[in-house]
Amino acid sequence: MIQLILSDLDETLLNDNGSINKKNITAVQAFVNNGGYFVPNTGRSYKSVFGTLNELGLNKATQYVVSYNGGAIAAIEPDGGEKIIAQHGMTLELAEKIFTLGQVQSDVDTHIYTLDKLFIYNISPADKQYMQDRHVPYTELDSDDLSFLKDEAPIMKVIFEHHEPSVRERIGEVVTDNVGDDVLLTFSSDRYVEFNPKGVDKGSTGLELARILGISRDETAALGDSLNDAAQIKAAGVGVAVANAKPEIKAIADVILNTTNNEAAVADFIENYVGK
Repeated sequence: MIQLILSDLDETLLNDNGSINKKNITAVQAFVNNGGYFVPNTGRSYKSVFGTLNELGLNKATQYVVSYNGGAIAAIEPDGGEKIIAQHGMTLELAEKIFTLGQVQSDVDTHIYTLDKLFIYNISPADKQYMQDRHVPYTELDSDDLSFLKDEAPIMKVIFEHHEPSVRERIGEVVTDNVGDDVLLTFSSDRYVEFNPKGVDKGSTGLELARILGISRDETAALGDSLNDAAQIKAAGVGVAVANAKPEIKAIADVILNTTNNEAAVADFIENYVGK
């Protein structure tokens, strides 16, 4: 019996425009009301998920979010209080190396996530719209000097945005050629190339939360679509690919849904697979 569902957000739970299908809301509420945990497992900051939690009706009891591709687990209370119950960050030195190596051309857009903030350098118009559609707060940087981060909360990850796959691949190659022993490389949303500290991913931290909640691997399911979801889909007792998932994700999934993120895939899984 599935007790914990770990779900990616963009292109999995959310529609392409960032909204949530009403069928997903109804199904998630029914699952939680029956004693289950529905936990966003996202590359984003946990703070950017508050609106999603409220829309899902997950603001009436302690709610959990796995964020930064496994960089942290946050517990969110009904009164808005928040507590970090696990974190796996990187050093400023490593973040600066990744940042510098990733500037392979002048139009690369770079995100630096700390535990509680998102900083974006050279943000592209498309990325600005993407952030706006998903109500993601950020601070725009006008300098490539990252020394100010020594006074900020721990750094979780560094990612780069570009519309050209070849540029994203080049960034991945340049960074891993230089600091590959220290980083985990993933790609997401057909726009981002992401770097977490080695050993940190959605799967390992998702199962860490399961252990905290006293839930076994076999009672855990994970839903996703993109390459940064591979770790959680492999780690969970039941790995689920939505219909719009990458071929690489479908190849490792236990369940491949016939519904896309725009067709309430999460509701499809809950209604037709959970408890069966």
